[in-house]
Amino acid sequence: MSTSNEAAVSALRGAVFGELKKKWGWLLALGLLLIVLGTVGLWMSFALTLATVTLFGALFVAGGVFQLLNAFQLKGWKSVLWHILIALLYIAAGIIIITDPIFASLGLTMALAWILIAVGLLRSIMAFQLRPVSGWLWPLFSGLISMLLGAMILAQWPASGFWVIGLFVAIEMIMNGWSSVFVALAARNAAKAESA
Repeated sequence: MSTSNEAAVSALRGAVFGELKKKWGWLLALGLLLIVLGTVGLWMSFALTLATVTLFGALFVAGGVFQLLNAFQLKGWKSVLWHILIALLYIAAGIIIITDPIFASLGLTMALAWILIAVGLLRSIMAFQLRPVSGWLWPLFSGLISMLLGAMILAQWPASGFWVIGLFVAIEMIMNGWSSVFVALAARNAAKAESA
């Protein structure tokens, strides 16, 4: 490789990784931790579902409280009553979710199933519109998988409400973990190449 190409590649690595080249070990450790936590979460999907839903409820309550506090500082605004009502709805929804996370997980799982089916249907329609172009089968395949996942969740509902959310969170943690590991290793390799 010529000197100008090496300089260009080195500059590109610097722009892409920045300080990560020096501190890649932290990202690697985070990735490994997420993989372990996600794997544990796979075996505890019911507990992870309840924890996730409860956290969701707590966020609703916190958002509602902050919005309510904000509403009392907005004297003279014509929509302050609506602002207060929205805040109270947030708080009420959060309290309902926290006090009955099983009921909330059942509802959220059903909503998730229907969303997957709707997204899959829309993605499939988009694929058929792209049919003259090569690669149109990928959105179709993705759409069919989304619809299948949604149908599988509905077919096992209400039992699926006890584990689906936890399973999805665990899978996300594992995928994020592996992604972090590979980015960290790429940063390490870039640092090695730069120092060589």
